[in-house]
Amino acid sequence: MADLVTPGELRGLIAAPHPDVAPLPRATEHADGVRAIRGVPYAEVEGSRPLELDLWLPAAEGPAPVVLFVHGGAWRRGRRDDMGVRTRGWAPGPFERLAAAGLAVACVDYRLSGEATFPAPLDDLRSALRWLGLRADELGIDAERTVVWGESAGGHLASLLALTDDEPRLAGAVIWYGPADLTSPRPPFDPADAATPEALLLGGASAALPELAAAASPLRQVHADAPPFLVVHGEADSMVACSHGRDLADALRDAGAPVEWRAIPGADHGWHGASDDEVERIFAASLDFVRQHA
Repeated sequence: MADLVTPGELRGLIAAPHPDVAPLPRATEHADGVRAIRGVPYAEVEGSRPLELDLWLPAAEGPAPVVLFVHGGAWRRGRRDDMGVRTRGWAPGPFERLAAAGLAVACVDYRLSGEATFPAPLDDLRSALRWLGLRADELGIDAERTVVWGESAGGHLASLLALTDDEPRLAGAVIWYGPADLTSPRPPFDPADAATPEALLLGGASAALPELAAAASPLRQVHADAPPFLVVHGEADSMVACSHGRDLADALRDAGAPVEWRAIPGADHGWHGASDDEVERIFAASLDFVRQHA
């Protein structure tokens, strides 16, 4: 007869292993010795789905620097394996390119605004950093040389992570067309509107939640000890005004923090309207920035 167990003991037996100790899924091999490990659980959140990340690991031996990639989607949607519409047709894709250049890449899930409000997604990114540090030896990475890279809403979260996390301190931040200010009117954003993506992130209109909106605004978190930033924004951005990126870069510079600012003439959100060559140059400049600082 099988040993009898209590319901509590049975729940413990059948539960999936905790992400801190769970075996890694099987890797798939790509060109140049790059390995991809998809759907790796990195955190368990009570009452929520397991949070996962995809790993792209380079062939080179020795601890590799890390890119922590944060996807966009207005904090409401999006996929961790998507760097934006202009890179979707690339072969090899952008993350495989980064790994082929000797970088490890962690593309992370975070809770969307339909699941939890701010600061939940920022807390999730911190959990991902913790997990990467915990499993660093096993993965062959150097988590202390991590650059966060985000686009659109992911750029907003990446900025906040770089500006508010001191332990471990990030090596840098690459911000593509990310919102920086959730407190002031910047068309099309209206802080009094309770139906904006920003309001859904906060749980109410920014104007009605001024302290929370300020805490969620990278522009309000700038300080002299910030890690190096590369901020890139299209001058014709119709969804997130170019002033977000320009003002963030100016504030970092005024505070004495290292920052590179690039405005892309004629480019709308997601690099719409930019030439293929221009998008390649933006990606190459971002890769060069990571290599320089990681």
